[in-house]
Amino acid sequence: MPAPNTTDDIARAALARARSQETPGPDASPGSAPLWTVPAQPLTARAGLTLDAVLRRSLAADRAGAGRLRRVPSAGALHPVDAHLLVGGAETLPAGRYAYDALTHRVHRRGPAPDDPPEGTVIVLTVRARPTVSHYGHRALPLLLLDAGHAVAALVEAGATELCLDADGALLSAAAGLPHSARWQHTWPGTEPQHPLAAVALGTPYATPHDVFERWAACPLAAAPQGEPGVEVTSPVLRQTWRALDCVAVSDGHPGVWTAVAACGSEEVPLSRRSAQPPLRGPVAPADLARVLACAAEASPDGPRWCAAVGGTHPALLELTPPASHPPDPALRPLASGETRPTLAAWAAGQAWIAEAGAVLLAHGCPGHADAARIRKEHLAAGYAGGRAQLTATRLGLASRPIGSWQHADLGAAIGEAPGRDWIVHGLALGRGDER
Repeated sequence: MPAPNTTDDIARAALARARSQETPGPDASPGSAPLWTVPAQPLTARAGLTLDAVLRRSLAADRAGAGRLRRVPSAGALHPVDAHLLVGGAETLPAGRYAYDALTHRVHRRGPAPDDPPEGTVIVLTVRARPTVSHYGHRALPLLLLDAGHAVAALVEAGATELCLDADGALLSAAAGLPHSARWQHTWPGTEPQHPLAAVALGTPYATPHDVFERWAACPLAAAPQGEPGVEVTSPVLRQTWRALDCVAVSDGHPGVWTAVAACGSEEVPLSRRSAQPPLRGPVAPADLARVLACAAEASPDGPRWCAAVGGTHPALLELTPPASHPPDPALRPLASGETRPTLAAWAAGQAWIAEAGAVLLAHGCPGHADAARIRKEHLAAGYAGGRAQLTATRLGLASRPIGSWQHADLGAAIGEAPGRDWIVHGLALGRGDER
């Protein structure tokens, strides 16, 4: 079979391999977070919704966890997502480009702003593939996209007012003062490439100018991180993942579409969210399950579809009824009958505890023939919607745990539809939390 040579072919091949039953190789070194050559400085804390508050409630490490636990979910707790801040006017920091250090909750000023910077702050989210590849190998691509989506959800719950999931990767890199990932190692040798995937904005909804990335991209490259010994050592799987990330981020210079969003509740919930340790037993009340499922569906209306697997006396896959039939509260109806949780456990890297979960939310779509743009869009949307749903579950007192790695998980074929057209993209296991 010839090697894939188009953007879409490369992305499809990487996703197909991630979905296969091929076993990842042994763990490798995950590398380390970037060490910036410019001094760190604290964020200014003050009353109101500031950059300090948004980052502290979303991406910052939990100090009670000795700098290891972070509030945003991540596959394998590897946290490959980094935040680059484009600070314009009306903030507590001087205008400029900054790198955010989630472990210390400090920032590094990497360079100045444009002469006429846009008002407000834009946060560009990048991923470093090495940490995830070090543990998950060829399964890393969808996990990196889902992790970025969860980071967007955390920032929105903490106060971000707009999100953008489809801006061109090269344009995002230039806006953040980073080399394009395909030329990274030639420009900044000895450092780890960062692939930009998404952005959020703080301030008044729809106040972000449509040319915000172009205006920041007009500035030259900003300060580089320090080189790291051994970072030049790359495996074929890591190089293939870098290439696939380059491909899914290509959108021919498109500046992206900004969407206004709003958090669902109080600031305490993002601070209290934790992914529960298995098992997650205990049936979930239908009304609560419907609310969590509705939150996921509403968060990504143009993304993958959502359903939920339940057991008990009437095991089934459930979906939401059309909104017009259940005002004002969401309701459920059967999508397919029968017990699917043991099958889901086998598909999710053999995690046997899933077979006993109270319920399992499933994002499904992204067919095998999806192009690179759709792969990016549906995985980012699934991670974002899964993050919003998990926070809704937290508000309802439910235990929850995201499930990102799925192999041979052709949901459509399992329920009698055409094979290859309806794959599981993401999952969220739910339980009552009082049955272990």
